[in-house]
Amino acid sequence: MKASDLFVRALEREGVEYIFGIPGEENLDMLDSLNDSSIKLILTRHEQGAGFMAATYGRLTGKVGVCMATLGPGATNLVTPAAYAQLGAMPILMITGQKPIKKSKQGRFQIIDIVEMMRPLTKFTKQIVNGHNIPVLVREAIRLAQEERPGAVHLELPEDIAAEESEALLYEAARSRRPSANPKVIGSAVEMIDAAKMPLLLIGAAANRNRTGRALSAFVDKTEIPFFNTQMGKGVIDERHPKFLGTAALSAHDYLHWAINSADLIINVGHDVIEKPPFFMEAGEMDRTVITPEHSTAKVIHINNFASIVDEVYFPQLDVVGDIAGTIEALTAKLGRNENWDFTYYDRVKTEVESHVQDKSEYEGFPVIPQHVVAAVREAMPSDGIIALDNGVYKIWFARNYKAHAPNTVLLDNALATMGAGLPSAMGAKIVHPDRKVMAIAGDGGFMMNSQELETAVRLGMDLVVLVLRDNAYGMIKWKQAGAGLTDFGLDYGNPDFVKYAESYGAHGHRVEATADLPGILKKALDGPGVHLIEVPVDYSENERVLIEELNALTAKL
Repeated sequence: MKASDLFVRALEREGVEYIFGIPGEENLDMLDSLNDSSIKLILTRHEQGAGFMAATYGRLTGKVGVCMATLGPGATNLVTPAAYAQLGAMPILMITGQKPIKKSKQGRFQIIDIVEMMRPLTKFTKQIVNGHNIPVLVREAIRLAQEERPGAVHLELPEDIAAEESEALLYEAARSRRPSANPKVIGSAVEMIDAAKMPLLLIGAAANRNRTGRALSAFVDKTEIPFFNTQMGKGVIDERHPKFLGTAALSAHDYLHWAINSADLIINVGHDVIEKPPFFMEAGEMDRTVITPEHSTAKVIHINNFASIVDEVYFPQLDVVGDIAGTIEALTAKLGRNENWDFTYYDRVKTEVESHVQDKSEYEGFPVIPQHVVAAVREAMPSDGIIALDNGVYKIWFARNYKAHAPNTVLLDNALATMGAGLPSAMGAKIVHPDRKVMAIAGDGGFMMNSQELETAVRLGMDLVVLVLRDNAYGMIKWKQAGAGLTDFGLDYGNPDFVKYAESYGAHGHRVEATADLPGILKKALDGPGVHLIEVPVDYSENERVLIEELNALTAKL
C-alpha cells in the first residue's frame, strides 16, 4: 500500500480519532489517505489553533492528540503548541510535511530543518526516510508522548516517502501500566506524615486524573488533612470540600500562603517546578527547608509519577515515585486522623480566604469588576461545565475565586502560560465532551490572537460560549508596569466591534451594557444552540487593591 495509507492505518491502530490541522502541498497524499479513514480531519484556520486543540484533547483523554501541518511556515506555526504541550504534560503528536528528500524539484524553497527546530521542544522528533519504518516510528512516537511525563513528539513525512509503496506490517497498540511506588518509601512517607504537627496537602497538575481525584478525596476524608491546589490542579477534589483552603494563584504573599508558611510538612502530590511553584525552598544551614519571608519551615514529600526535578527552589526530603493514585491509596490504608495534628490555624486562614473571594462578588458597578465576572460565570455553569481560560490577569481571578467542582473543569495553562490558547482549548474540550457546557474565557488581547477559529467552531456546528473580557489593553502587563513604578506606555490598543465580528462568522454576538444584564446573557448563551460570543467591558482597577494592598494589611490579623 501507499506509505501515507500505512501511516494513517498505524494511527487508526493507535486509536486516533481526530487530526487537527492545515494540510499543504506536501501533505496531499496524507490528505488523500485520510479521506478513506475513520479518523476525522478537523480543518482549522491556523496551525497554532490546531496544536492547542490537539493538546487539549490529549490533556482530557490521556490519549495522544494529533495535529498536522505542511513544511516551512506551517511547521513553524506549531512551535508554540509544541512548547505548550511539552511544558503542560499533554500528549501530542505533530505531523509535518517536507519536500522530496530523494530528488530535489524546487531547490531549497521553503525548506528549513524542522526536525532540529523541534528537538528542544519535544520528547522525540524524527524524519521518516523509508516507508517501511512508519509502523515502528508511529508506535514509538505514541509510546513516548504518553509515557510519564507526557509531552510532545514530532514526525516529518516527506512528500516522496508518503507516495512510495510499502508492505510493512503494523504493530498492535500497547499501553503500559505505571509502576507502583516502593513499599519502604511509602512507609517512610507514613512516618513523616504521622510525625508532623501541621501537615498540608498540595495538589498539582499531574493529579488531575479521575482515579487520582477519587483516591485523594478518600485520603482527605479519612485523614482530615487540609489541602490546597495549584492553578492546574483545580478540581481534582471538589473545591466545596470543607478541608479546601484555596488555590495558589500567586507565587507568594497571597492569603493562602499564611497556611503554607505555617505548615511543618507539605505533601506535594502531582506538582513539579514547570508549573509556577506555590512555595520556594532554599538550603538552610542545618537542613533543607522551605524558606518564606516569615522564615517558617517545612519538609516536603514529593509524590508523583516521576522523581523530583532538581532545582534551586525545590528539593524534597522524600521522593515517592510511582502511580500517584496507587500511592495515595496505599497511604490512605495506613493513615487516619492523628490527634497530634493541629489544624486550628488553617481553619482561620480558610475563613479569611472564603471571606476574601466573596468580597464584592455582587458589586454591580460598570464596567464589570473581575470578582463579579467570576461569580456570575460560576453561578451560570453546571458542576460538570468546562471553562477554558486564556492568559491574562483574569486567569488569576478565576484561579483564586472560581470553585471547581470536578477534575478538568477549569482548563488553564500555568506552565508555558501562552496567550491565544483559550478559544482553541475550549473547542478541543467540546470535541471530547460534546454534551457538556463549555465556555472559553479570554481577554481581548488573547482572543484576537486566534479569533479566526470562530469560523471553525461555527463550521463544526459547536454549541460554545466565548466570553471576551475587554479592557482595550494588555492588562496584566499594564498592571505589572504600574506595580514596577513605570510610566503607562505602549500597551493600549483598539478593538473591533466584537458583536459584529462574531456575527460575520455566523456566530451570535452579545454585549453586556449593564452589569445586571450579565447573568441573563450568560444563561441565554449557554442554553442556546450555536456559537455565542459575549463582550464584557471589564474594570481591572481592583487588581492592586485586592491582590496587593489588602494582603499587606492581613499580616497582623493572621
